[in-house]
Amino acid sequence: MDTAPSYIRLYEEGLLGEKVEKAYSFLEECSVCPHNCGINRLKDEKGFCKTGLNVRISSFFPHHGEEFPIRGYGGSGTIFISYCNMRCVYCQNYEISHLGEGREYTPEEIAGIMLYLQEERCHNINWVTPSHVVPQLLKALYIAVKKGLKIPIVYNTSSYDSPEIIKLLDGIIDIYLPDLKYLNDQHGKKYSKVKDYPDTAKEVIRLMYKQVGDLKTDERGIAYRGILVRHLVLPEGISTTKKVLDFLRSLSPNMHVNIMAQYYPYYKAFEYPELSRRITELEYREAVEYALQIGLKVVNG
Repeated sequence: MDTAPSYIRLYEEGLLGEKVEKAYSFLEECSVCPHNCGINRLKDEKGFCKTGLNVRISSFFPHHGEEFPIRGYGGSGTIFISYCNMRCVYCQNYEISHLGEGREYTPEEIAGIMLYLQEERCHNINWVTPSHVVPQLLKALYIAVKKGLKIPIVYNTSSYDSPEIIKLLDGIIDIYLPDLKYLNDQHGKKYSKVKDYPDTAKEVIRLMYKQVGDLKTDERGIAYRGILVRHLVLPEGISTTKKVLDFLRSLSPNMHVNIMAQYYPYYKAFEYPELSRRITELEYREAVEYALQIGLKVVNG
């Protein structure tokens, strides 16, 4: 069982640096995410994500609140990236994702953060909300690998990613942790303020699965490769849970999924009556029972 991160082989073959260069080419007329703002972020111009050349980070630490295959015993080396390319009205981390809490870091500084988290005995490096800053993170990774980074990267995303960027990540990311919110285009526009969310999310999750396959864990139950999909149950059927689970089952009968019950009407959710309450025990139980009924591997948080 080879549990070494894929990016090490890519680095040794001289291909990781090439991928960094290609990623930076997406910044000149920005097409890093599906918004395709077209601004020059190499000149620190800012579009939808309010992020120019450097990456704003809110916090970083060994996170013990993720799913067990991700957090393990030593925690997940989580880096909370500020701003986001979505505008979910119910976001529980809106101070970070909408308001940009944090400060800017260069790729060299981010490399230092990753090495620090490895020294803290984290099982992986967990990039939270990376979709809009992939080029900078890849440059940081390249610097960190040269200095001895050797734990897997977790790509923790809301799944509004550029398919071209996900293709570029082939051979770099070992663990994908996408969130699939809903498979209703109108819900994506109304509650997350983005267009084409269902089609985009499905395409990128297909690509992720093709790259890494089903979740694989070591003898301790800690993930070293594969995909684990998160799905937050929303009230009034807004999360289109059965459609989401059917889609995941169509990709693999062994798909691992965390069906989450922690929805709370944060931020602007009270402006939408249908989102202004927590879910019921029945709504959550029906979601889990359906996932088990169709054979998915349900992972608890």
